[in-house]
Amino acid sequence: MRFSVGLGKDGAEKRLEQNGVSRRDFMKFCATTAAVMGMGPAFAPQVAEALTQKKRPSVVYLHLAECTGCSEAVLRTVSPYIDALILDTISLDYHETIMAAAGHAAEEALHEAVNSEDGFICVVEGAVPTADGGVYGKVGGNTMYDIAKEIVPKSIATICIGTCACYGGVQAAAPNPTKAMGVSKALGGVPTINLPGCPTNPFNFVGTVVYYLTHKSLPELDANGRPNLFYGEAVHDNCPRLVHFNNDEFAPSFASEEARKGYCLYELGCKGPDTYNNCPKVKFNNKTNWPVEAGHPCIGCSEPDFWDEMSPFYESL
Repeated sequence: MRFSVGLGKDGAEKRLEQNGVSRRDFMKFCATTAAVMGMGPAFAPQVAEALTQKKRPSVVYLHLAECTGCSEAVLRTVSPYIDALILDTISLDYHETIMAAAGHAAEEALHEAVNSEDGFICVVEGAVPTADGGVYGKVGGNTMYDIAKEIVPKSIATICIGTCACYGGVQAAAPNPTKAMGVSKALGGVPTINLPGCPTNPFNFVGTVVYYLTHKSLPELDANGRPNLFYGEAVHDNCPRLVHFNNDEFAPSFASEEARKGYCLYELGCKGPDTYNNCPKVKFNNKTNWPVEAGHPCIGCSEPDFWDEMSPFYESL
């Protein structure tokens, strides 16, 4: 079954090849991951070694209040597809969206993983509804709130993927009737590695996993729990339209000649100066494009409370 692709078996590279991922494709992926981490191409072999080591960490992936967009971003937007790479190089023991197991079998897999003596990494996608004991979000008869309280504290490290898991996301937008909030806040400040974005760039997720595998420690985080490796610079500082901002050349409308010339989108609501992420460097969809390059302002989706603090999206700050 699809769920059994990972499970920490030996011979990862051979199985990748059997799944259509050549050695060349794998090393190209490793080189890109190394570049995203701020390393040179010479670091690619270390990335490859980390992803194919015999003893790989058990990963438990929880889905709470979210749209599954971050899972889609991770699984669908990179060639070779990350599912053939990551799911075959880590031991993904529980993922509600892609695992074939269901019902009691799925719950048994979860509890076997979280009670293992070797420990596990917990990845959380989605906010935690906390109002009325968390009754507004349930999985398998248990509230998401209770699941988070049981699983997260047992993990070696918790990676929050997407703005919902990090800070609450759209679920936490005013008036927030379910009192949804990010994992750390919901659990009284437990330490988490936050990878915000709507969705998170898949290379930021892979890079964080690789960093942990190669350094046996967590990357340096900023005040919002984000790795400085990926969120250390403002979108504005690396924007290809920055030269127009510096020359006071702004597009007055999306249909204007100035917009067609690639002028700055600040007056149309771009939040790039107040948003920290590596979107201009890494891009999306197999590194082909990103919102500002496609003609849309940055909406600040990797910032805490962006739905309330960054909106209206089409008005300048």
